[in-house]
Amino acid sequence: MKYFTVALWVILSVLAIGGRGVVADPQERGSIRGGVMHAAPGWFKESFLEIKDDVDEAAEANKHVLLFFQLNGCPYCDRMLREAFETDPLMSYIKTNFDVIAINVRGDRDVAFNEEVSVTEKELSELLKVRATPGVLFLNADNKPVARVDGYRSPERFGKILRYVSSKAYATKKLSEYLDENRGLAVYTLRSNPMFKEVTDLAAVTGPLAVIFEDRSCDDCNEFHDEVLSNLGVKKELQVFTLVRLDADSTEDIIDPEGNKTSPKAWARELEMTYRPGVVMYADGELLRRYDSLLFTHHFKEGFRWISSGSYKHEDYQAYSERRTEELLSAGTDINLGR
Repeated sequence: MKYFTVALWVILSVLAIGGRGVVADPQERGSIRGGVMHAAPGWFKESFLEIKDDVDEAAEANKHVLLFFQLNGCPYCDRMLREAFETDPLMSYIKTNFDVIAINVRGDRDVAFNEEVSVTEKELSELLKVRATPGVLFLNADNKPVARVDGYRSPERFGKILRYVSSKAYATKKLSEYLDENRGLAVYTLRSNPMFKEVTDLAAVTGPLAVIFEDRSCDDCNEFHDEVLSNLGVKKELQVFTLVRLDADSTEDIIDPEGNKTSPKAWARELEMTYRPGVVMYADGELLRRYDSLLFTHHFKEGFRWISSGSYKHEDYQAYSERRTEELLSAGTDINLGR
């Protein structure tokens, strides 16, 4: 019997190798790719994470504290660290005007954020609702948040945000207003796309609605069109949406999804959109999701799929994302988090 069992295993193995499918290989699990490990620059402050003490030290040097929330393997963190924190002129400007402290959104180090809040890095990230990395939080001399950036910003736009904080313009105006008033040079010509619909009454749209805000100072809009909107997977999920592109500089009349008369410029300010291209998504008359930072193809697509698949009706995006990730990996599909 022993020899029969061995012989049978050999025969089945040969048949399988011969392609007759008698012995099927188990489904190979997909992998997550595109993540980039990037340590915080060595010049970031070595903090004991007693944030009030850090703020006091910064104030004495006429600086602000900048909390940099990061995630290991985050491709957006890698890009922003390389472009803004490790490259002049921004690196020198940040060193001069800010004390930068790295916070790991999944970390276990204790953080005394203020007299009332003493938690782990992960708990602080959850408390502050850090949903996108990198997350940047600026604190004034009273240890109060005065500006926040969720996700990647180009060096040009991030430089304006840095000047907004260092000049203390936050005392008189919102960040979205400041960015509108301190526009850079025109670097982009608004591009057409067959998926865009010419709609001025957004309240009359039935079904899912997505609105893209662009303007002529958009540093990332060409990349957005070439690498994201052209992706076949993205196009598939956008099919059920009415997709509208608005010029965020325009003062022409439109009706927003709530039925209010406004303009693209005024509406973008009301929504406090600080990134271009910015995207807002609606279904059932409700604002469900917004993209106010750079997203590569996978994350961009899955946000739309959460709505197009109807998953938003029974699970929040975090639950959907976890379930969808496992679904793809179990099916042997690789997930590329990068470009």
